Amino acid sequence: MDASEREQYRAAIHGDREAFEMVIRTHSRALFAIAYGILQNREEAEDVVQDSLVKAWKTRWRVRDPEKFPAWLATIARHRAHDIFRKRRNVSLSEQIAEPIEQEPNDTTALDQQLHSALAALPELHRTALTLRYFEEMDYRTIENTMGLTNGALRGILGRALASMRKQLRPALASMN
Repeated sequence: MDASEREQYRAAIHGDREAFEMVIRTHSRALFAIAYGILQNREEAEDVVQDSLVKAWKTRWRVRDPEKFPAWLATIARHRAHDIFRKRRNVSLSEQIAEPIEQEPNDTTALDQQLHSALAALPELHRTALTLRYFEEMDYRTIENTMGLTNGALRGILGRALASMRKQLRPALASMN
């Protein structure tokens, strides 16, 4: 984290609205990816981002180290998403995901569905890291700061997540050849 980022976080923590708006613009996509990774629902994830940012503004004074501000934001979003997920716990994740579709050789819709199912089956931490890296196209440093991970931990998580995805998608990909 460079000095300008640190100063922006420090200003946001101390109540500078413009600095906080910059933080929002910088981190809202990552917060959405975290919430979506947990909830698998766009509207609920958008609500989580809004709720998280409001809560962050109201409790920003709790952050003592400006360098931990992105990870703190991510934690708020993760906790809020878990709250919503628990409220609808009576519907299992497997019921929320559509039944697998029989795949024709070039049926990309079916492959998309299987990809979605494989992603949903990953542990939350793995799903979030994959989403930030490959769907949001964030660099490692940004993901590390957002999730509060070391570089080695992030690389390990991504490696295990990709291996799991390959294993789950191998039959679908083989049937396309």
